[in-house]
Amino acid sequence: MTDTVAAAKGMGKEVAGAAKKELGKMTGDHTLAAKGQFEEFAGHAQRDFADLYDPDETRMEATTTFIQERPFVSLGIAAFIGFIIGRLLLRRRG
Repeated sequence: MTDTVAAAKGMGKEVAGAAKKELGKMTGDHTLAAKGQFEEFAGHAQRDFADLYDPDETRMEATTTFIQERPFVSLGIAAFIGFIIGRLLLRRRG
C-alpha cells in the first residue's frame, strides 16, 4: 500500500529541489545548488519510502524494511548527508 500524501509531498520536494539546483547552477550560487540537490534527493527518498508504507508498521520497522530492500539507496542517502554536513562544517572553519 502506498501513502499517497507522503508520495505527493516527496514529489513536490523533489521538483522544488530540482528547480533550486538549476537556479543555483545558472546563477553560480553553489550553496543554493547544493541545497537544491539535497532537497531533490530527500524528496526522491520520501517517494521511495512512501511506496513501502504499511499502516500497521512502526517507523522503525518501515525504516529497517527500506534499508533492507534498498541498501544502495540507503547508502547513498547516508553518504550524501555526510558530504553536506562535512561541507557545512568546513565552511564554518574557513
